[in-house]
Amino acid sequence: MRRRDLLAGLASVGVLGGAGAVATGGVPNSLGGSVLDGESDELGENGSESSDTDSGRPEPIEPVTIDTIEAPGSRDGEVTIPAPDRPTFVDFFGTWCPPCAEQMPALAEAHDRIGDEVLFVSVTTEPVGERISEDKVVDWWHKHDGDWLVAADVSAELAARFPIGKYPSARAIDASGRVQWATSGTHTTEEFVAGIERALDG
Repeated sequence: MRRRDLLAGLASVGVLGGAGAVATGGVPNSLGGSVLDGESDELGENGSESSDTDSGRPEPIEPVTIDTIEAPGSRDGEVTIPAPDRPTFVDFFGTWCPPCAEQMPALAEAHDRIGDEVLFVSVTTEPVGERISEDKVVDWWHKHDGDWLVAADVSAELAARFPIGKYPSARAIDASGRVQWATSGTHTTEEFVAGIERALDG
């Protein structure tokens, strides 16, 4: 991994509490651990750290509209996450993150199995168009056989709402905008499908 790519990725998540990233070798998350260790953390019983105190259910996530990237299976435009009135699955990744690349085959198979039942999107918080070119993201996407919607959360506004601190990280959100499954680290196809089904059943 090139130091410049790592630093660019770390800078993009600085808004998420990554101030000690250079000293620790990875971006710390709210559960201990770092961006690069690839371990899995489940976040809360309902997949969210915050909950509605009246009902005990997670609070709906306020939607954010971010730019999509023209790449295999994707298009140039915008996407709103979470999708209104539709379950959404979000995979947060970085082109500098080896575990993110490792789990692409499992994501691809989960995407094929789930089909159009959810909005399925991978999101990078890297400064696309600034310190990293869109072409570099497209090349990474192509190299790792991505074939679904890919988007750039350049301001990290979306990632901050979940919050994301460790990569890769995933969220399955039901049609009402509530996180039903939240995890970080690499996963198998079966684990992704099971997490997404929680959002479908939510």
